[in-house]
Amino acid sequence: QVQMEESGGGLVQPGGSLRLSCSASGSVFTITAMGWYRQAPGKERELVATIASGGTTTYADSVKGRFTISRDSATDTVYLQMSRLMPEDTAVYYCNAKSTPPGQLSSIIHWGRGTQVTVSS
Repeated sequence: QVQMEESGGGLVQPGGSLRLSCSASGSVFTITAMGWYRQAPGKERELVATIASGGTTTYADSVKGRFTISRDSATDTVYLQMSRLMPEDTAVYYCNAKSTPPGQLSSIIHWGRGTQVTVSS
């Protein structure tokens, strides 16, 4: 009942900036938290940042101080502002949302298809 779609990926030089967007549709009123994950070639998917419904944010140590996650409730969109990008940030970035449908005790995790971010000179 919740669909996610990422956008904004691309090729940037080290030290550059990029802004990712993820639009949610469907039963968006059930979403309690959203976040961004990334997966580099040959590596497992890792958490980048999360934002709860109340606005509380968390960041991976590797991106703290460089990335900022935010959410626009009016458009059901979560953003990831990335600055001072490094080659190590190269990965497919996935949008994530957690929802709790009415009448259910457990939450459901939703994923987008991902957007490629490449940092290279």
